[in-house]
Amino acid sequence: MNIHAAKLVAEAVRTTLGPKGMDKMLVVHDQVTVTNDGVTILEDMQIVHPCAKMIVDIAKTQEAEVGDGTTTAVVLAGELLKNAEELLEQGIHPTVIAKGYRLAGAAAQRFITSIAKPVTIEDTKVLQQIARTAMTGKGVEEAREHFADIVVNAATSIATPMEAGTLIQLSNVERTSITTVTRTGGQLEETALVDGIVLEKERLAGSMPSTVENATIALVNTPIQVQNTEVDAKISITDPAQLQKFLDMEESMLKKMVEQIKATGASVVLNQKGIDDVAAHFFAQHNILALRRIKQADMQRIASATSGTIVTSLDNLTPTDLGNATCVEEQRIGEEHTTVIRGCNAATVLVRGSTTHVTTEAKRAFEDAIGDVATALKTGKIIAGAGAAEIEIAHHIEQFAMQLTGREQLAARAFAKSLEVIPRTLAENAGIDPVDAVTQLKAAHKNNKWAGINVFTGKTMDAWKEGVVEPLQVKVQALSSAVEVAMMILRIDDVIATQSNA
Repeated sequence: MNIHAAKLVAEAVRTTLGPKGMDKMLVVHDQVTVTNDGVTILEDMQIVHPCAKMIVDIAKTQEAEVGDGTTTAVVLAGELLKNAEELLEQGIHPTVIAKGYRLAGAAAQRFITSIAKPVTIEDTKVLQQIARTAMTGKGVEEAREHFADIVVNAATSIATPMEAGTLIQLSNVERTSITTVTRTGGQLEETALVDGIVLEKERLAGSMPSTVENATIALVNTPIQVQNTEVDAKISITDPAQLQKFLDMEESMLKKMVEQIKATGASVVLNQKGIDDVAAHFFAQHNILALRRIKQADMQRIASATSGTIVTSLDNLTPTDLGNATCVEEQRIGEEHTTVIRGCNAATVLVRGSTTHVTTEAKRAFEDAIGDVATALKTGKIIAGAGAAEIEIAHHIEQFAMQLTGREQLAARAFAKSLEVIPRTLAENAGIDPVDAVTQLKAAHKNNKWAGINVFTGKTMDAWKEGVVEPLQVKVQALSSAVEVAMMILRIDDVIATQSNA
């Protein structure tokens, strides 16, 4: 039952794999999402079975670690469990199968690492090929070349050389330095790369400067407004003069807060909390650009990109806490106003499209491509796609299995057979006979280890020469995740509902 539940989850996303993969329509109340992104589909599915949820977890892990390959990991896990079920019916103990899978998985990772090729930041053409491969089948084919250029420029714009010289690392944390913002209206070809951070906010007052050069940015996470008391209280006012005095006191408090920020030398104020309209007026008087209610993720990204510090108390704000940017300006993009922070260590892809569904799916395609390019640059290793790597690994594991003397040999062979599910699924989704496709691939691999399936012609091709390449880490993580979840599910012999300690 556990295996069956996990297999059903894998089958749900299997038809989305590859350039010819189909889309799923996810309906939640009045919201409709059309996508073929594996992790998006699995996260929105209403899954109850605990073992099925474990399959969803590996998709989330894959997305978090390398940004792509979620469907591959899930489909491979489902196939490993399917072949394990056949071994269980032959009387082979689950722990023996798990051990065979573990040995085969480790051998597969060692082998694929040994055949991977290096890539550096100078290999612009190869990086574009990685981006194009990641976006193929994501609904952005008509603008794929344009998108690939943007992805590579975005990734390399925030990359810094390491001391080793050949590899590079991305500044900050993975893809947090590269974000995507969608704007409905226009064409996909109008998508552009912005050198900096785009905030979906506008200045609080028209009298504030719309452009601030050489900006010094105060990042504040405390309300710049008069706070309500934590206890119920009443103020009795018997004279209009008392009311005016009360209002003057509030205004004086807000003015003091603004002057406290001004004293640090800040020319831009970004607040995660609220800013009173009166305080906004004082900011405008001091020629300070202020924004309020900025998302926490955006605040953290700005702090990292501008070398600023987020403060939770104005009393602790000092000139050393301020971030720096070449320019902060308000721009109108489409029908909405935005604020762009330029000249910092970050990049934003502004995705345009005719409808919300188009821009949302294009955004997912960008994030997958950026994740792939970033991963390739971090590890400095890439391999061919189109099922070439899986067939080559399967052939190696077949030979590796011969070295095993126990029943683990059968599990290792099942592992090798499971790897064939990737090229087989690519063929099925393209309307190609899967048996013929896999047979041709196996024959082609006798002379060319990078032979893959061309889903557009139905023939074999040299995936490397055709530019179908992927980061090594995407495959390694998919193999690791699939093997680990398959082993865990195999070792579960019962599902027990327990009583909560609460």
